[in-house]
Amino acid sequence: MMMNLFSSFDPTSNFNLSLNWMSTMIGLLMIPPMFWLIPSRINFMWTKIIMTLHKEFKMLTKQYKSQGNTLIFISLFSIILFNNFIGLFPYIFTSTSHMVLTLSLALPLWMSFMMYGWINNTIHMLAHLVPQGTPPVLMPFMVCIETISNLIRPGTLAIRLSANMIAGHLLMTLLGNTGTSITLMMINILILVQLMLLTLETAVSIIQSYVFAVLSTLYSSETN
Repeated sequence: MMMNLFSSFDPTSNFNLSLNWMSTMIGLLMIPPMFWLIPSRINFMWTKIIMTLHKEFKMLTKQYKSQGNTLIFISLFSIILFNNFIGLFPYIFTSTSHMVLTLSLALPLWMSFMMYGWINNTIHMLAHLVPQGTPPVLMPFMVCIETISNLIRPGTLAIRLSANMIAGHLLMTLLGNTGTSITLMMINILILVQLMLLTLETAVSIIQSYVFAVLSTLYSSETN
């Protein structure tokens, strides 16, 4: 019996080391060796996904001449998707449900975009603080609102990913804990519900990694 509802998200320590964080890297062993050796079906599928993302991110960044500007966002999508999928397996630590990881991804990106924008495109960044067509009376208020919305961007990116990962896992944990106190018929229904929730969590894992990468791309496009 769990002492705390959120104890399933605790990085339990062994030998004074949080070994659960190794799930971020150890899952690489689960990738089939054929993916690395020769062009396989998995390789072709992943290449197709990467090329689709490259075309979309290229349109969002509005930089058609540079060929490698989308690489960081595709890598960001890949690592978040990978960690989200790893967290779906039983007894494996969900690293993306912790703000330590999500904020570590969002904050350096946002800081680098802001430093680049304010150093190289100061006039452009100042123009972003006042939307086009704003009445002169509302301009001071709009500057305050835009500044606050800009400052909270890394926090919203991190919290969105963490909250979505926690919500589905918590619901599955709550339903799973009721299995010992219900009838056989209800257990069958519970298994079906859990399977549907697992399918939903798989979709959420893909969507949240895509949303994180797309929003990061949009934030970078505002600095150019």
